[in-house]
Formats: sequence, structure tokens, C-alpha cells
Amino acid sequence: MQCERKNVERLSPDIAANYINAYGQLQDIELDIQQKLFDAMGGEAPHLKQQSLPLPTVKVIRENDEISIAIQGSGEFQWVFETENQQCQHQGNVLAGHPLVLPANLTVGYHSLLLKQQEKQWHCTVIVAPKRCYIPAEIEKGKKLWGANIQLYTLRSNRNWGIGDFGDLQHLVGEIATRGGSFVGLNPIHSLFPANPESASPYSPSSRSWLNIIYIDVDSVADFQLSEQGKRWWDLAETQARLHSARTSDLVDYSTVTELKLTALTFAWQQFSLREKADSLRLAFEQFVDERGESLYWQAAFDALHATLMAQNEAYWGWPVWPEEYRHADSPSVKQFCTEHQDEIAFWSWLQWLAWQQFSDCWQRCRDANMPIGLYRDLAVGVTQGGAETWFDSKLYCTQASTGAPPDILGPLGQNWGVAPFNPYTLVERAYAPFIDLIRANMENCGALRIDHVMSLLRLWWVPEGESAARGAYVRYPVDDLLAILALESQRMKCMVIGEDLGIVPEEIVSKLHDYGVFSYKVLWFEHDDQRQARPPEMWAEQAMAVISTHDMATLKGYWEGHDFVLGEQLGLYPDANMLAHLRQDREAVKQGLLTALRSRNTDNPLANGHLSADEVSQDLVEQLHRFVAGSSSALLGLQPEDWLGIKEPVNIPGTSYEYPNWRRKLTNTLEEMFASQHVNRLIEEVDKQRNPLS
Repeated sequence: MQCERKNVERLSPDIAANYINAYGQLQDIELDIQQKLFDAMGGEAPHLKQQSLPLPTVKVIRENDEISIAIQGSGEFQWVFETENQQCQHQGNVLAGHPLVLPANLTVGYHSLLLKQQEKQWHCTVIVAPKRCYIPAEIEKGKKLWGANIQLYTLRSNRNWGIGDFGDLQHLVGEIATRGGSFVGLNPIHSLFPANPESASPYSPSSRSWLNIIYIDVDSVADFQLSEQGKRWWDLAETQARLHSARTSDLVDYSTVTELKLTALTFAWQQFSLREKADSLRLAFEQFVDERGESLYWQAAFDALHATLMAQNEAYWGWPVWPEEYRHADSPSVKQFCTEHQDEIAFWSWLQWLAWQQFSDCWQRCRDANMPIGLYRDLAVGVTQGGAETWFDSKLYCTQASTGAPPDILGPLGQNWGVAPFNPYTLVERAYAPFIDLIRANMENCGALRIDHVMSLLRLWWVPEGESAARGAYVRYPVDDLLAILALESQRMKCMVIGEDLGIVPEEIVSKLHDYGVFSYKVLWFEHDDQRQARPPEMWAEQAMAVISTHDMATLKGYWEGHDFVLGEQLGLYPDANMLAHLRQDREAVKQGLLTALRSRNTDNPLANGHLSADEVSQDLVEQLHRFVAGSSSALLGLQPEDWLGIKEPVNIPGTSYEYPNWRRKLTNTLEEMFASQHVNRLIEEVDKQRNPLS
């Protein structure tokens, strides 16, 4: 067994043999788990292969650092170095065993090094990155910004089709901007599974490079308004009844909403197809298709094929259970399908274009309102094993493992998110091109990008197929290279980066994130000392996003009243009664610490304490907690509409899937009602005064 352990560690040193758990203890990883993960990565040793090459596939350095590349092998080589866009070329000779020193003071960007020896040649991508991510000028000047963090699907309005959409987002942007807000933060809006609409988790996407077409505002699609068939369908009593039911339900009815929207958009597509070849919209769509290339094509092909197969058998949830001939994108059967269903593929491409257009319009609304950040998107940590990305690029992902988290206080049994991780070795072999493309796609049309579980740039908890969430191991990623690329794309896209760094955070990444200008996440419930005394907001980290709660935690009301414990106990999320009792006791201590802090800040005006209780949530408590966190030193403050409206039910309970209606709960009020509320407007006004005392 000892020999086996050495073999695994030698072939894949990036699979951890142990780790420090949530209780500060060193915990070993069982040998069979290490072996399973090594097999999931392909059972190869790419890093040994890299060592046998004269030069690496990719070299990443920071701006103004010396570029020296060790040349392996034997004999003399010729080299040619071209800067990005072939703007400048250098060349020369170098002997094996000697370093190749490239020109100093290269501009940031993606450069090319070609090494030749007789008939052989090798290529290295040289990436020169800035030292920090982009930070908006307002933050650099010391301004404190605030905004609303929303789950887009939860939005109600008098006009949407039963789910928040890009039309609602435009409305919300306007309301937040006029009240002094600087941004609207979104849940991941990645492409999901239109043919299987109940697979609704935004953190389990089919593709992270494309958009969720369910968010299309159908009313704003010109060709739906022009379609006579669409008008007749719209006027049907059955259509209106189903629409009313979807709009008024407390939970998002994904199946009904998707069916309604796809029916309407099919009529719109038929109308769009009648446009003249020189029509401006047709030309814009064709240009979009040309520019987005294979990535868009395969996304559309997947959605078209999935819809066809699901119509035959509802058990075909994803490609791993499709008929064998369709499980690989490069198969003859898939090629034949694509040839015979070109119109369907064009339809799904068109839907992506519509979604992109409408989201771009939301971004333009932010710019017109002079919002310093505008929209900020959320990048999920991975994609599902059965989605579009793993289907057409299977070598990039390790589908025999899924990512998650080891047991911790919030998830005592550990978490298995059911998403496939990037193969770190494939990333290096491809000179990080998939990561670069991913970041670019998610930084488009927004001013900030939140990276969910940002520790994934350093390491990810992999769970082998068939194992429980606790039986996994950490797999390391080339964090310095990934952060450098992130900084480069951030500067080019003028998009700041926010890293969700909650949970088990290794010390080695904390300083790296800070140095690169990645903003941290600070949650009110966790900002206290070891005695559970609340940390004064003036002492909160400046390079951070401050929040009261998140989508993975209880709402303000749910937290204060312990509703999350009630739900967790009902759902069997706690290993034993002792742990639950300990968590309740700790919660009470945190609440008392906050009450003490709130009262101490109002010593000059005791009446300002109003009705503050550790047992119930009053309007006074809500307002004071908002003022408390709004007074933090953190440059960013993100608030949830759920806490303005006093909603108790969480939108998601980690560790559950079908046991709880995750990702379905709507807000209790429409946008129109919420922004007509005196209570909500007073709350927002107080927050804005705290963040902008001189305005």
C-alpha cells in the first residue's frame, strides 16, 4: 500500500494527501480516493510530458518581470518571438541547457514564442499580465458604493411571464440608480437545460459561456409582436390562464414558463425568418453567429438535439443517458442530425442572440444612468456532467468526478454540487485558452464579475463518482497563472473582480487575492471575534463586498428567527442533535453580540434603539442592521430585496436537491409594489446616506 501511495503522489502531485478540516485538524485522504481521482484526470502524467519538451506550452509572468525560459533537450535551437497581433518580432539562437531571455518591458498581452530545430518545432504562449485587476475610479478615490444583489428569477412584476426577465432587470436598474445605487448583482445567468426546465439551479449550468434563454423578455421581441400566429395564440383563453397561473404562483413554474416562452419565440422565429436578406436585424444576427463561431454552434446543436431526444423520452436528461450514437459531438449520427436540423440549430442560435442583445441593453441602461459598476455577474464554479460543454469538449472536463466542499459548519455532511471540474492539465496543455474564453464571455456587458468559490483558482474539492461528499480530496490548480490571466482580462474588459471566499479558505490564497485586487466577501453574521462580539463596521476590510446574507444562507428574518435550523432539522441535514444544539447556541451568541453593538452605537439617543429583540425581527431591527452594515469600511455593499421585504424562506438550502424547492421561491411583492413601499424607500434612503454622507 505504501508503494501505491508513492506512485499516486509521484504521478499526480496536485492531488492532496491530506488537508486541514473545518475544525483545524489534519485529515488524511484515503489512498483509494487519491487513485480514483488520478484515474478521473486521465491516468496520465502530463507534467512529466511537459518536462520532456524543449520549452513549456505556456509561460505566464507579471508586467515588468524578467522573461527567462529554460530550454531543455540538446543541441542548438532557433527561436522566433512575436508580440500580440504580430506588432513586433524578435529572433535568435539558443543552446539547450541555457535560458532564453526575451526582450524586457513587453506590453501586457498574449505573445507567441516558436522554437525550431531542423524539421521540428514547438510553440509557447507567453502571457504578460498586469499586477492587479481593474478597480473603478470611484473606489480608487475612496467612495463607498452600494447596490442590490438579486436572484433574477425571483423578480415579480405586473408584466413578466412568471419569472424575472431582462425587462424586469432594466426596470430594477432604473429604480436602484435613481436611489443612489451603483450596481445590481445577479445570480449566474448561464445556459441551463431548456429541454429539461426543472433542472433550474443557476450553479449547475449546461454551459458557462452562454446565457439562460428563459430570461428573454418575449414582449420586447419585435418579431413576436409582428407575428399573426403569435397574436392568435396570445389571445387564446388557455394561454392567458396559464400565463396568469405562472405569474401569480409563489414558486417559479419552470416547465410552464419555458413552454410558454418557447411557443411564443417559435412564432417569433418564423416571423424573423421572413425578413429580407439585407434586413438590419438579420444582418446583425448573422454577424453574431460568425463572430461567436464553434462555441455558439455546438451550444445550439446541443439544445436542438436535447429537445428532440427529450420529446422521445423524458429520461434523456443529459448526454450520458442519450442513445450511444449521440453521446459524442463528433459522431456520425450527430453530424447527420446537424445536417438535417439546420433550422432548429439556427433557432437556438437566434435565442442566444436575443438573450445577448437584451442583456446588452440592460448594461447600456446602467451606463446611461452613470452607475459606477452597473451590472455584476456571477461565475459558477463548474458545469454539469451532462451539459453542452462536457459534450462537445469532453477532454477539458473530468466527468468521473464532481466538485463540492468537505464537511464544515454550514454543511456538516459535506457538499457535492454535481458539476464537473476543469482538468488542470488540459488547461495548461491548451495554454489556458478555455479559461481565457470563459472569463471574457462572463465579463462582457458588465462592470464586475463575482467568482463563486474563488478558492477554486487554488484548489477544488473533487468527489469521485459514486462516493459521498465527505470522501473526496483537494486537487490543486495553477493559481498564480490563473490570477495573472484574470487580472489581464479584468483590465482589458474594465471589469472588477469579487471573490466569494467563504468556507474553508487556505491562508496561501488570501494574500494572493488581495495583492491582485480581488475583492473579498464579508458577511454580517461572520464578522465577529472569538467571543462572538460584533466587529465594528469601521474595522471591516476595505477591499471587500459587505453583505448581510447570501443566497446560500438564511435571509435576515430566517436567520434571526432560526428558521434555517427548523428546515435543516426537518430535512436531516445535521448528523446529530448535539451539533444542532451547538449551532443554535452559537447563533444566540452572535445575535446578542450584534444587539450589544447596535445599542452601544445609540447611547446618545436611547429611543433610537426602538424594539430590538433576539427573538423576533422588528422593522427597527431590520433598519438598524442595514445601517450597521452600510457603515462598514468595505468599498462595496450588496443588499438583498428579501431583507427589505421581510421574507423568511431561503432561496436555496445547500446539501439538498429535490427535498426543498431550491431556486424557485419568488419575492413576495412585485417590483412596482416594492418601490412604492414607504418602508423600502426609507430603508434604501438610510443606506444611501450611510454610504454617501456628503451627498
